[in-house]
Order: sequence, then C-alpha cells, then structure tokens
Amino acid sequence: MSGRLPRRTFLGLAGGAGVLLTAGLVAPRLLRADAPGTGELLRSRIPLPEPFQVPLPIPRVLSPQRTADADHHTITQRAATAEILPGVRTPIWGYDGTFPGPTIESRRDRTTIVHHRNELPVPTVVHLHGGHTPADSDGYPTDLVLPVTGWSGGHGHDMADARARVTRGSRDYVFPLRQRAATLWYHDHRMDFTGPAVYRGLAGFHLVRDDEEDALGLPAGDRELPLLIADRAFDEHGAFAYPALDPSLRSVPGVEPEYVEGVFGDVILVNGAPWPVHEVTATRHRLRLLNGSNARRYDLALDPPPPGGAGLVQIGSDQGLLDAPRAHDHLPIAPAERYDVIVDFGRYPVGARVTLVNRLGTGSTALVMRFIVTRSAREDSRIPPQLSEIAPLHRSQAGTIRDFSFTAGQVHGRTGWVVGGEPFAPDRMSARPRLGDVEIWRFVADVHHPVHLHLVGFQILSRGSGPPGPFDGGLKDTVDLSPGEAVEVITRFEGYRGRYVFHCHNAEHEDMAMMANFEVI
Repeated sequence: MSGRLPRRTFLGLAGGAGVLLTAGLVAPRLLRADAPGTGELLRSRIPLPEPFQVPLPIPRVLSPQRTADADHHTITQRAATAEILPGVRTPIWGYDGTFPGPTIESRRDRTTIVHHRNELPVPTVVHLHGGHTPADSDGYPTDLVLPVTGWSGGHGHDMADARARVTRGSRDYVFPLRQRAATLWYHDHRMDFTGPAVYRGLAGFHLVRDDEEDALGLPAGDRELPLLIADRAFDEHGAFAYPALDPSLRSVPGVEPEYVEGVFGDVILVNGAPWPVHEVTATRHRLRLLNGSNARRYDLALDPPPPGGAGLVQIGSDQGLLDAPRAHDHLPIAPAERYDVIVDFGRYPVGARVTLVNRLGTGSTALVMRFIVTRSAREDSRIPPQLSEIAPLHRSQAGTIRDFSFTAGQVHGRTGWVVGGEPFAPDRMSARPRLGDVEIWRFVADVHHPVHLHLVGFQILSRGSGPPGPFDGGLKDTVDLSPGEAVEVITRFEGYRGRYVFHCHNAEHEDMAMMANFEVI
C-alpha cells in the first residue's frame, strides 16, 4: 500500500486547513513542517528571570514497599505552592505536591502497584504513558477518581459512559510492566480536562529498567539525567496562566477561542525550573528527554556543537533502546515523545558552557538549559555499537490496514478537533483488533498532530511516500505528524484485551475531542 495520500483525503485535509486559516484560528506559519507546533503564544505578565540562574532540580525517586510479587507506592495528588520563578510562589497541582511528581523506578516483569489518593478539588485519572497496561489500569478518560471530599459535580462532563470505573478518593493502578526498559511518564488523563491539569503540574517520570540495559555500561548515577521539558506562562501574581473557559476545571471544558489550536508558553521549564543550569564533569552523560508541553514542539541542539559535530547520540526512543546508536546534530521532539541520548561532555574543554537550544524557538523560547563543564573525571561508561534487538514487523504480516484522519471539525456546535470526522464519544468504537493480530494504521493530518496509541508500541513504516525519517527508529508510542502528512505505523496488539484510546497529544486538541476508541477482542 502506498504512503501517498489519496486525492480525496488530501483535498479534505487541505480544505480543513483552509477553514482554519480563513477563520483566523491557525496562522499560516504554523502550517509549516518546521513550525513549533500548532498553538498560540500566551505571554507572561510578570518579570521573568535571566536564563541559567536556577540550578537544575532532579525529581526525587520513590522508595517502594516490596512484597513477594510487587513493588508498592502511594502518591497523593494535592494542591501546593512551588518556587518556580525565583522569589515567587506559584500554586500547583502536584503528585505528592511537587512538579514534576516523584520519579518511579521499576524492573521489567515486576509488577508495580501505585495507590493514588485524590485530595484535589476535581476528579482525576492517571495514565502511565507508554505502559503496556491492562485496560482497567490504563487510565481510560472516564475512569475517574473522585476527590476524597467535597465533590458533588458528577463526573465533570456531560457524556455518560456505562463502562466507566469510578471510585471515590483513591485507586490502585496495577502495572505488570511486561515490557522493555524505557522512559515512561505518568500524567493526568481526565476526559476534557487533561490540558489544564497537566499544565498545573500533574506529570512525572516512570523509568523501567532491565538486565539487558544494565549490562551495556551506559552512563548512570549522577550522569543520568531525566529532563522533563515544558513551556508555561505566568500571570501577574506568578500563577500559571492558562486560558481555560472554566478555571475551576469543574464542568465547562475547553479554552478561549484564540487558543483552540493549542497553548504555547513563553517560559521554558526543565524539571520545573526556568532555563536551569547544571554542572557536569567532562564525561558522557545520559539525558532522558521528555517533551511534557501541551502543544509546543522543540528541535533540540547543542550550542556550541562539539568538535566534529553530531553531539546527540540517540540510544533510545519512546519504548526503549534502539538496535544501534544514531548520531544527530539536532533532535526534533513533539509533545509526549521521549528520546534517550548520550552527550559526551569530554569533547568540550573544562570551563565550557554548553547550551541546549531550541531551533524552533525565538526569544525566550529558543533557550532550554545550560551545562557547565566543571572538571575532568574518569570515564566509566561506554556506548556499545549494538544496543538491543528489535524484531521488525513487515507489511506482509498485517492482516488489516486502517486509515484515520486528524482534522479540525465541529464538536457540539463549536470548532474542535476530530478523528475520522467524529468527535470522541466513549460508546463509539473505531477499531476492534484481535489479540495477537498485526495491523497497519495510517494517520493523516491537517496541521501538526502528535498521535499517541495506548497499550502498544509501534514501528514507523513510512512518511508520505517515502521511508521513515532519521528520528523514527526503534519502538514508538507517539508519532509527530506535520501538516498534510501521512504516516503509517505497524503494531501487534498483544498482552491484554479491553477498551483503549488513541488521540492527538496536543492536549488542547485532545480535550476538544481529538480522541477515539479501540477495543482489543
């Protein structure tokens, strides 16, 4: 099957983009492949600090309670304040009251059970993004955890779901983790309100480790850095500025009309700190990169580049190790994507100041963070030429090919975002793959859409009429689509039966109905 868009599909997408342009909802520059995504900039109304003044924070790692068959954690979702901008207290919603939340570390094939208690004023849902998870713990958008006290607003949305699993106060999420070592993350996934909840702080790392990865000799300890990159804007009091129609997040979903394409902030945070700085030795460091932004895409690069260039050596993607390292001089990353890279700071002289920049940004959004090479040290890591084995899936193995368009559309009488021309509804099933079947899914887009598939990882077969791109290697669970682009992915639906979703991970698009169901039968 060709990756070229059918004429009818292409014209439909072009028409959708034209409607958005005519309505003034999407600026023409955002339809370019090198745009920072689809969104509108929200400017802060408080003086912002100079870059590279705040030390990089590293989220604390939870210590589990171990039983014979599982590791157990307890996390409380609660309101708190944090000093994000120096000298300013910002109200947040956080897992254990921090942003990012605490990091969970697990071992492959060992079950992790996380007891989440909801002390926030609204319902929540927890999704382990990238997790190979049974349906009842995957964080289906209507499987709500209602607040411990004080909630009388029903489910907080107007769509009844007879299959919803709703609990009061707390819930155990069970993650068997029958999957490869990988950088996963957990975040809120409540129907219609994911964007503002994550924007307020409900996100954190979940790292899966295994013997295969441990044996490689990769940088570890303080030379392994999880980096959650996210943009935010601040109001005049230092609170996160977000254009929600209902700032209480209780009943009315969505954002103000000018932000329907997505919300961009003007402050780049890394692990909750604005443009931080981190001291490193002149050795290799492993950077676990996560784009935790609602809508912003980045194209990351080192400034200055190391002698000889190609300073970002990619060793992993969303779902774990690549088969072999890939060297890049830059790395585009869309919302929810993860890349595991090694930077050899030994290629720089002691005293060097190395800035991680965003080639898609301008002004304050062109800078991400800075590393200062402070001293020489013994190199105790390596980058093996062979990292892992990934069994390729071939087109001939697929028994079914499905097509899904991601476009602007009408949602309950107003402009929103739809999959296959239909807004999300819990009772509408878009696909029913059989357990164990291999399928090809083709996604086509009108504007930028990072598409995320729950339950399974996939391999990218094609982009447009050509092969996968240079950053498409390994196993993915989120794929970045440019305007007018078609991408084919192939996957085997294995592990668990049940109802799952796939959706755009531009959080504003997701909240405005760009999501669909599939059920593994």
